Amino acid sequence: MTTSTRGAARTPAVLVLEDGRTFRGRAYGAVGETFGEAVFSTGMTGYQETLTDPSYDRQIVVATAPQIGNTGWNDEDDESGRIWVSGYVVRDPARVPSNWRSRRSLDDELTAQGVVGVSGIDTRALTRHLRERGSMRAGIFSGEALAPDAELLTRVQAQPHMKGASLYEEVATKEAYVVPAVGEKKFTVAAVDLGIKGMTPQRMAERGIEVHVLPATATVEDVYAVDPDGVFFSNGPGDPATADGPVALMTAVLERKTPLFGICFGNQILGRALGFGTYKLKYGHRGINQPVQDRTTGKVEVTAHNHGFAVDAPLDRVSDTKFGRAQVSHVCLNDDVVEGLQLLDQPAFSVQYHPEAAAGPHDAAYLFDRFTSLMSTATMEGQRA
Repeated sequence: MTTSTRGAARTPAVLVLEDGRTFRGRAYGAVGETFGEAVFSTGMTGYQETLTDPSYDRQIVVATAPQIGNTGWNDEDDESGRIWVSGYVVRDPARVPSNWRSRRSLDDELTAQGVVGVSGIDTRALTRHLRERGSMRAGIFSGEALAPDAELLTRVQAQPHMKGASLYEEVATKEAYVVPAVGEKKFTVAAVDLGIKGMTPQRMAERGIEVHVLPATATVEDVYAVDPDGVFFSNGPGDPATADGPVALMTAVLERKTPLFGICFGNQILGRALGFGTYKLKYGHRGINQPVQDRTTGKVEVTAHNHGFAVDAPLDRVSDTKFGRAQVSHVCLNDDVVEGLQLLDQPAFSVQYHPEAAAGPHDAAYLFDRFTSLMSTATMEGQRA
């Protein structure tokens, strides 16, 4: 990525997709060029949480909501220490932000962090194109980066694909840190950071859990050095087929029968540890309005998603694995994609979506309580033993 120091609202910009389709608009944020996988997010709110979600590493995010930036940018809602998207595409950026917590405009924050964007394009047409053709490589160009379309297309087509990309180590913490329990400490959890969002350990801390966030390269010795009551595997970017290290670590945790919870990338890691495959979705699930059924209760939840890969596990039967019986616990009602896994013979489960609910909805918050219950049961059984 190359950028100038500040975006210019009147500077021409162009989005070029790898299949040759182009969309022309104006620069938004920094001026220059950037590359990534073009994906769309259907959330009507929560752009700050979206932009700072590490799972969006190397992706150009298209906002389907027509107007973006109305509430500006605050200092409280970041999900990590920086913006991770490689580019941002909006239709109608707010001219003046208005919110009591706003400290600056979205445009200013994108510029300050060097994120190249484009505005003023038909995002509805672009989203329909991506739904029909699938997520694909793309580039945004403005200012001195502009060139004949054929040259820009060549640059885009030279970029790596998301399939086969190993990205989780790029976004994970390099040093372990602790998020203390709120109030009385009840449990200790080792959380393996594969691209964790800040609200996730906070949701656990609110339930009396002291969370030790560990690097993606953590070993089984590192995990058990904190004497955990449970182990958590976070969300993260890239192709789960490349994550052999986290799969080996989760396998070791499962062998010890420690209560385990995974979300998003962590769900895919559990799937691989149980012997299931993973595959790339045509255009993925991204947004905060995806309907999922908890098959263990029959309840339907509206949930937050950000994933382009999924687990290939049978929906119609219980599967036998080396860790006992496993079943698909949650399923997307739009397309029957696996949205959760559960072991029936030991305390381990995962979901493909985001129960930390930043920026909402809150239907799935009970999953943190389910994790707490597993740890409580395991503790009582250990005391009896």
